[in-house]
Amino acid sequence: MTDPRPTLLCLGHGYCAQRLVARHGEAFARRIGTSRDGAPRPGMEMLRFEGEPSAALVEAARAADVVVASAAPGEAGDPFLGPLGPALAGAGRRGPLVYLSTIGVYGDSGGAWIDEDAPLSEAAPRARRRIEAEAAWRRLGAAAGRPVALLRLGGIYGPGRNAIEDVAAGTARCIERAGQVFNRIHVDDIAGAIHAAGIKGFDGAVNVVDDEPSPSCAPVRFAAGLFGVDPPAAEPFEVAALSMSPMALSFWADNRRVRNEHLHALLGGGLLYPTYREGLAALLAGGAPNS
Repeated sequence: MTDPRPTLLCLGHGYCAQRLVARHGEAFARRIGTSRDGAPRPGMEMLRFEGEPSAALVEAARAADVVVASAAPGEAGDPFLGPLGPALAGAGRRGPLVYLSTIGVYGDSGGAWIDEDAPLSEAAPRARRRIEAEAAWRRLGAAAGRPVALLRLGGIYGPGRNAIEDVAAGTARCIERAGQVFNRIHVDDIAGAIHAAGIKGFDGAVNVVDDEPSPSCAPVRFAAGLFGVDPPAAEPFEVAALSMSPMALSFWADNRRVRNEHLHALLGGGLLYPTYREGLAALLAGGAPNS
């Protein structure tokens, strides 16, 4: 009997895709992923990709019902679209293409609240490349007759990547800039959004962010409180900026509060971790559910 569950292809089997498979892998009959070395990973059929697709990867693109693309675009654009676009467009599949983007496409709103209807800003090179990649995936979806879900992610945290580990390692920093806030999102809520978009065939853009934009220091201070230790001393942004990389400076250039009502609608309810407080407390207590 044919398995009715769809085939999943993760173009870039990184942090988010790995959590998708860990939490929702049973929703898919086959789970195929790519990496630079193609090394085996639990629960996955892994294929190597370093710019030129193998015959096996082209066939996987043709077979995939749900495609999740998570690679950052370079100056030449999305690394997968050129090599695999024809196979994805000509396969006759109607399942969704899910592209993991970033809320950085909105640029700076001066701390004002924005939603998916906010104008996009190409002021920063990284934002411009993301905007171009989003548009390219939309064009591919239109040509193939497939929905395209653009999931615009906030600052990602979760197992192995969080303020608790930074505090425990003594590497946490508390940089303060008056009025500056950021949206974050736990990786398991990202996995839930990908799963919902894939299963429902969602088409459009969704801000995948938490319920509470907050200052940079807030998670660090909360994590220190969970440990019962003093947080690191506050560093004025103007001082910290002197030693920041161009990428870090571009991150700090934007100040916005991002709404997530569309995410709640996509999920059919609230987040597993509405704010960094629930997320960090769960990580300290032993990790996320089904970890």
